[in-house]
Amino acid sequence: MSEIVAGVDIGSTTAKCVVLGEDARVLGKSLNAVGVDIVRDAERALDAALAEAQIPRSEVAFITGTGYGRYKVYFGQLVVTEISCHARGASFLFPGTRLVVDIGGQDTKAIRINDAGEVVDFAMNDKCAAGTGRFLDVCANALGYEVGQIGPLSLQARHAVKVTSTCTVFAESEVTSYVSRGKDPKDILAGLHASIVNRTLSLMQRVGVEPEVTFTGGVSQNAGMVHALQHRLGRPVNVSPLSQYLGALGAALHGRERVRGGAG
Repeated sequence: MSEIVAGVDIGSTTAKCVVLGEDARVLGKSLNAVGVDIVRDAERALDAALAEAQIPRSEVAFITGTGYGRYKVYFGQLVVTEISCHARGASFLFPGTRLVVDIGGQDTKAIRINDAGEVVDFAMNDKCAAGTGRFLDVCANALGYEVGQIGPLSLQARHAVKVTSTCTVFAESEVTSYVSRGKDPKDILAGLHASIVNRTLSLMQRVGVEPEVTFTGGVSQNAGMVHALQHRLGRPVNVSPLSQYLGALGAALHGRERVRGGAG
């Protein structure tokens, strides 16, 4: 029996898929925006990852769904929470991980795990977009930048401003106020990143800050956020080109265990 498996992670803003081979090597991956038709978005994510892997769907032994829209992955055999999947994916890439920080489009999670990649405790902010990818999108737009530009620009700051608003709407107003006062956009961006890290750190402290931290989710690809988090913690954090896909990777790993006769 084939041991090729796939994990499909349907988040609030993007759909990700990872296809794993028999040796747990990533054969293909995909990322696309989530629209109104989540079922179709899940199909598109799987099809794109399989196309990159050059594998027909008939060769996939098991598919696991995770994320906000995991119950819309109708073609899968298993659904697993994104908390468990990010924990599993982070532990797989970085076995020393004991705390996972996942910042996505609409929420932020701090997940403490054991040496087996199992969840010990977690805290989540899903009541407000402050401190998430959406927060960065809004503030980038207020400054006239694409969200992909703001991380590198924040690293060029000389005197970061202090952003105190804990609400996305108020933070946008605060950004506009700083612009009208002639503050350097780079300094404003550095302040925004530091503000997010401060909110994230409060979540981390609720579950216990561990020595080895792995940063996952779409915001982990923002160099400014990685720098701000490392600066606040006073040590490096794990981040990988696959960090945005760790939910899908973890889902695939859960499926791999099922194929091999484990609990998954």
